[in-house]
Amino acid sequence: MMKLQVVTGGLLLAIGAAALPAQAHDMAAFDAAAAQAVLNGCVVHAEANGQSQGIVVVDAGGHIMAALRMDGNGPGAIAFAEEKAYAAATWGFPTSGMEQGARNTPGFADAPGVVTVGGGVPIYDATGQHRLGAIGVSGEPPEDDIACAEAGIAAAGFLPSRVRQ
Repeated sequence: MMKLQVVTGGLLLAIGAAALPAQAHDMAAFDAAAAQAVLNGCVVHAEANGQSQGIVVVDAGGHIMAALRMDGNGPGAIAFAEEKAYAAATWGFPTSGMEQGARNTPGFADAPGVVTVGGGVPIYDATGQHRLGAIGVSGEPPEDDIACAEAGIAAAGFLPSRVRQ
């Protein structure tokens, strides 16, 4: 029975992959190495500024691809970084903008995946046309978390926002 389940699962995976839209293939550019490059760029920025961060990089679906809790931070920093990354991946804009959204849009603050503290930033490809994932950073004041996230994104050759054409 186990063998049949594995074959069935593989068949479903193959059918699902065949049904993916062409745009999904663009997402392949954001692999584990790219996520690690974003994380490393953030670490370099934090260390250069004498800071310690919890850093989480997720794909466009909010799934963790790379994470690091730098020395000096407790588990809360990495958990909050994960929430920020998930929020930015889910909504497609930085968590720093979610505070204003919560003030101006009734019910938004209670919507799933909303974080109203800066440090979650989406990651777009180098053209600014495709959202690849997001980074969440926590452990320092929000403005430093944001700067670290943006430094990591830039170091890896990506953009922190969509480019309107």
